[in-house]
Amino acid sequence: MCLAIPGCIETIDEGESALTRTARVRFGSIHKVVNLSLVPEAGVGDYVLVHVGVALQRIDALEAERVFELLDSLSMDEAEGHTR
Repeated sequence: MCLAIPGCIETIDEGESALTRTARVRFGSIHKVVNLSLVPEAGVGDYVLVHVGVALQRIDALEAERVFELLDSLSMDEAEGHTR
């Protein structure tokens, strides 16, 4: 099973080719450099789904927020000792 996490693009480095285009992406309080070669249309302020350092697709802000809420609820369940 793969898990992709949404993040917001803060800055973009165009690189030397489409394959080396990267972005600084914010995941809450964490920032990572992510490869954008699979989403050439992505721009600053866009949300992207990221798996192992590669943006797989753009998503809208509402969908990203729904994922954040789901992840928050999972961490709350864990803190309270609930299991699924």
